[in-house]
Amino acid sequence: MDRLFVPDTTFEKQDFSSTPLKIADYECCNFINCNFEKADISGINFAECEFTGCNLSLANITKVSFKDVTFKNCKMLGLRFDSCNDILFSVNFNSCKLNFSSFFKLKLKSTQFLNSNLQEVDFSGANLSMANFDNCDLQGAIFENTNLEKADFRNAHNYSFDPELNNIKKAKFSTQGIAGLLVKYDISIE
Repeated sequence: MDRLFVPDTTFEKQDFSSTPLKIADYECCNFINCNFEKADISGINFAECEFTGCNLSLANITKVSFKDVTFKNCKMLGLRFDSCNDILFSVNFNSCKLNFSSFFKLKLKSTQFLNSNLQEVDFSGANLSMANFDNCDLQGAIFENTNLEKADFRNAHNYSFDPELNNIKKAKFSTQGIAGLLVKYDISIE
């Protein structure tokens, strides 16, 4: 059976939590102010798509393929990106709320996390080399066995992780943010 192919289509203000999005290959599509909250979008392929102002919180994204997908101003609480299809997985985020989501062991090289809330997000085992966390809140985010080589944390805030448990070679930090790397030593920095 041939799979449905949906190119160059704009979906605006649709509620996919009550009427599910059809399982298909979506290419160069725009999703604007759509509701995917708790929706089952498992098995859908998105290539070069953009989600703007959408709510994807707690959606089932098992085996979803995100290839060159951008999310802007989206609410994306509790998403298990680690359950997605990791082949050619490529995403970028701008002004999104990703709290309580998981990127466990994903390849996120050069991913842009801009102006986003990443509180309590699990980045354990992920490859975040050359990732950019510009103006992101990383309160409680988990970094363990994470590749942070050349990652940019200069304008990020509230991060705290052990440099001995992560690869931070040539990563960039601001002077104010250095305290987040020394938490395990229980010292006072004034």
